[in-house]
Amino acid sequence: MNARPRVIVTRRLPTHVERALNEYFEVELNEVDIAFDPARMRAALLDADALVPTVGDRLGADLFDSTVRVRIIANYGVGTDHIDLGAAAGHGLVVTNTPGVLTDCTADLTIALMLAVLRRTGEAERELRAGEWTGWRPTHMLGRRVSGRTLGIIGFGRIGRAVARRAHHGFGMRILFHSPTPPPAAVIEDLAAEPRELDELLRDSDIVSIHAPSSPATRGLIGPRELGLMRPDAYLVNTARGDIVDEPALATALRAGRLAGAGLDVFDGEPTILNELVDAPNTVLLPHIGSATLETRTAMGMRVVENLRAFFDGASPPDMVSASR
Repeated sequence: MNARPRVIVTRRLPTHVERALNEYFEVELNEVDIAFDPARMRAALLDADALVPTVGDRLGADLFDSTVRVRIIANYGVGTDHIDLGAAAGHGLVVTNTPGVLTDCTADLTIALMLAVLRRTGEAERELRAGEWTGWRPTHMLGRRVSGRTLGIIGFGRIGRAVARRAHHGFGMRILFHSPTPPPAAVIEDLAAEPRELDELLRDSDIVSIHAPSSPATRGLIGPRELGLMRPDAYLVNTARGDIVDEPALATALRAGRLAGAGLDVFDGEPTILNELVDAPNTVLLPHIGSATLETRTAMGMRVVENLRAFFDGASPPDMVSASR
């Protein structure tokens, strides 16, 4: 790189990452750390050589035209459903993401959600902090055992398999999976994993955990019909994307007792959360913290730095995302 390319970052990143970006680029940080509105996002596309957005930013087709100066969108995160990849590619922009580095922490949080919702830990802590606990008794806060359950995994990529390893080897769980891409035979053998059609998986699982990407094929994948296939004593966990689940239908099923509980880290339209879901019983709701460890968020940022450096050095960025993906 000869001249220092101008990079606009839409949210504050871990200190180590910001320091690395400043070492190689002319960087504009979002000092107030408030999400860009469409006007500011459009201005950033006109003013910078590179943009570093996050999952909370929307980059629709309406923001792209021939006047855009940005040449690369180095997304901070794996999912790119918030970016119109076709429009970006149509105007000659390269898009990259940060795969691989958030697998373990997201899988860890998925297991934490399973434990929390089945063992009612959030409900129990709220009772204790409110001063409402009256002491130990045999029938107090009875949850359900996690060990030995049947876990159905929708989407058997990196994160889905990492969850399956923890569940099978750590908790002795039976693993069912539904995936458009068959995993390697060694993975199936190691996890004793059993492929299932979606309807069959929903019927047979004690816990259903979603790890599919957001796409036209998966939006609304778990709707009223699918929730109706699950047993009343089953649980739903989602750490993937909120729009995969029909949230009003989920809230209705929970209130009616047609589902035992749900653990959610992602929501359709976040940070706005459906009131009926907030008020639904037997839920653990988290503010999209699947990758929220210092180690993972730093590693994600360093992948952004690597992609930007490669691009501006004239090489192919290691994590390019195609418009058809």
